[in-house]
Amino acid sequence: MRSLDAPAVRRWAVACVQSLDAHRDAIDRINVFPVADGDTGSNLLHTMRAALDGLLRAPARTRSVAGAALTALARGALAGARGNSGVIVSQVLRGFADAVTDPAVECDGPALRAALAAAARRAEAAVAEPVAGTMLSVIAAAASAARDAEELGEVAAAAAAGAASALADTPRQLAVLADAGVVDAGGRGVVVLLEALVAVVNEQPAALVAAARAREMPAPELSMYTARESGSDQFAYEVMYLLEDVPAADGGDPVGRLRDTLVGLGDCVSVVGDGTGLWTVHVHCNDVGAAIEVGVETGRPRQIRVARFADAPTAESSRFVRDRAVVVPVRAAELADLLAGEGVTVVPVDRGDPTFGLVSAITATGAAHVTVLPAESALVEAADEASIRAVAAGQDVVVVPCASPVQVLAAVAVHDPRRRAGDDVVAMAEAAAATRRGEVTVAAEAGITWVGACAAGDVLGFADGEVVLIEPGPAEVDVLDRAACGVLERLLGTGGELVTVLLGADAPEPLADELADYLRREHPAAEVVVYHGGQPDAVVILGVE
Repeated sequence: MRSLDAPAVRRWAVACVQSLDAHRDAIDRINVFPVADGDTGSNLLHTMRAALDGLLRAPARTRSVAGAALTALARGALAGARGNSGVIVSQVLRGFADAVTDPAVECDGPALRAALAAAARRAEAAVAEPVAGTMLSVIAAAASAARDAEELGEVAAAAAAGAASALADTPRQLAVLADAGVVDAGGRGVVVLLEALVAVVNEQPAALVAAARAREMPAPELSMYTARESGSDQFAYEVMYLLEDVPAADGGDPVGRLRDTLVGLGDCVSVVGDGTGLWTVHVHCNDVGAAIEVGVETGRPRQIRVARFADAPTAESSRFVRDRAVVVPVRAAELADLLAGEGVTVVPVDRGDPTFGLVSAITATGAAHVTVLPAESALVEAADEASIRAVAAGQDVVVVPCASPVQVLAAVAVHDPRRRAGDDVVAMAEAAAATRRGEVTVAAEAGITWVGACAAGDVLGFADGEVVLIEPGPAEVDVLDRAACGVLERLLGTGGELVTVLLGADAPEPLADELADYLRREHPAAEVVVYHGGQPDAVVILGVE
């Protein structure tokens, strides 16, 4: 790959989510700085999921330009940042966006070099008191290592190698890491993100690369935990919030005053913005009220989160590093991105037998219990075979048969890892079974259906797997709209509260608006959500719950 276009940026975001998911528990286990609260991997994963969600929710025109896609990622990460590490990652993404601002320019080798340099500057500026031996050092080393590289692949590889080398040096720079016998947790997260970028640039399956790397780097023993470093054990709480409506400076610096006040209250202070008036505030302190009050005095705080370090979970030895995971094999890239943003493990399926990839993905989750949701009936057999092999190896794996991606979305929506595993599987299976499904496709050749003969180019409407109507071609917008509305009328005949529309790769843009208008007129009580599914075979897939 010579340059990162918008689809490649999206694939990188998905790869980051998948890679952090694979490494999360191992990163959590080595988290001893700035506080040993065991959540750096989880915070990084949550932040990147928020970034991906911000991109997926952006308008189609935004998703089609590399710089705009990076900006959407950065804004999503800032709004959903968790912990100090999440704030820093949001600024890394903002640095990338800063370097690719021209809509006509994609992110080639020189642009990636500039992006890494901007990311290092933004990351260091995000922290009130930068410390050597942390993820800041790893980011700076990545930018430095890539300075002499030219081609995109060379730049990405040099940055990842430089970051890995710097990560190995962090215990020599920070005594608390050396005492615990670990590298910096946030720095390891940076390496994971850059290795995901290398996988995308080299067009490798990032999720499998991440899983392999996670197995190469075993989780540390419990003895690798240590008390919080000196200078922070006096602070019992982590406070975070978003800040809006900060007044113009008028000769003063309200954000600077906010930062100075927080430094006086505690440590690990970061106050960073997205450039459009939204700020994320982070501090470790004892006086929670004062930390929030200074935010109220500066602007309008929202999404206030307070965590007490004493409540942080302790590590447990286990054969498995997670209790629960959901695995979904899919064929369409945009649908894969959508599901990855929901926190499930997505297995892209191309031609050939997907069984081996599914077994590898199930095993790589490290979960004691895995639920597999095949996104189409043709994948159920492979999912069954993969589950048999995984069960033989000691995992508890259940396949919930799904005949359509909309049934997978319904199942994922009710997934709750706090329930008992058996109850959760039942809830997902019931949600999938209760979702009526429809499709609109274009006939590739003449044939006979249950409702009559069709010619090549005619538009076919399916309800629950059966052809229920034929609209003579060609497949113009109005023809597709009539067919989709006809299918919806049949699906909604017995009622329904939520309509899900998945637009295929060949779906014309006006079709979504036409369907939304029809539902507002004829079924105003039904809520409608529209996604770009990207499926190559069906122009539109419909689900009714």
